[in-house]
Amino acid sequence: MKKALITGITGQDGSYLAELLLSKGYEVHGIIRRASTFNTGRIDHIYIDPHSKKPKLFLHYGDISDSEQINNIIFNVKPDEIYHLAAQSHVRVSFDIPEYTGNITALGTTRILEAIHSSDKKIKFYQASSSEMFGSARPPQSETTCFKPQSPYACAKLYSYWLARNYRDGYNMFACNGILFNHESPRRGETFVSRKITRAVVNILAGKQDKLYLGNLDAKRDWGYAPEYTEMMWKILQQGKPDDYVTGTGESHSVKELVKEAFSYVGLKWKKYVKIDPRYFRPTEVNNLIADIKKAKKVFKWQPKVHFHDLVKIMVDADMRASGLDPIGEGDKILEKKFPTRWWKVD
Repeated sequence: MKKALITGITGQDGSYLAELLLSKGYEVHGIIRRASTFNTGRIDHIYIDPHSKKPKLFLHYGDISDSEQINNIIFNVKPDEIYHLAAQSHVRVSFDIPEYTGNITALGTTRILEAIHSSDKKIKFYQASSSEMFGSARPPQSETTCFKPQSPYACAKLYSYWLARNYRDGYNMFACNGILFNHESPRRGETFVSRKITRAVVNILAGKQDKLYLGNLDAKRDWGYAPEYTEMMWKILQQGKPDDYVTGTGESHSVKELVKEAFSYVGLKWKKYVKIDPRYFRPTEVNNLIADIKKAKKVFKWQPKVHFHDLVKIMVDADMRASGLDPIGEGDKILEKKFPTRWWKVD
């Protein structure tokens, strides 16, 4: 039985990845932060009390800002694979707390890589890199595109990207970067723009909200479906040699298009409800991200099943269901058709 350690297991990607690995027979360990409120909502459905017979999911209190904790967890768990997903991952917020973003998103990777280096170099390491690293680089962006980061978050992720490559080259470690473009789902955090939009649409429909305040509607992103991307994380670590891979859909759509799609899906006119708030603009903006997925297609036969319009319907249906409304159902039909056998729970 393989063992995997996931940082950020309570996040969107971490929860899907935990489900995937459990479905493949892994023993899964996750690092969670101690808090006075419950923060495990995304993984409660797969958690089994450790006193039960044959539990396969284990949670450890820790923080990637604490080297000693990280060292102890890795030494005691002895994982075969580590998926490093934890970060201060909100791009706009990184401008407000740049030092904290650097400490967690950048130096957190240093702590983990150094723990692997000092304990067991055979551990396979996945670094969750980000398309934000490309910043203002001309699209489409591939593994060979020059990075031009436009936020403290992107700079921190770029530090982690190069550090993973440095430990791979310098210490012969199996360290890989997955440069994932935007990937969304019903489990996306409510402050991220995709989920902020779909939740607002449902709240407006239910009479719980009057307006939706957004920033730059012209920013374009390559939007994909998170469960597919977490499966790519696993595939990257199953290769014979470590390498770095861009993952996306190869399509680009603006925030405005996402707004239009979500509102029209429930029969609402978006201009009646959407307002612009300057506080949501970034000091330096990333205008257009499009993944060049030639390498992923060649190596993994990568072909995303869920594209932009399907993604929005899936998310709106899930938010309607969560709010007690009957979903329109097109998103549910898409999931049933494209994923007849799923390893993850549909929210």
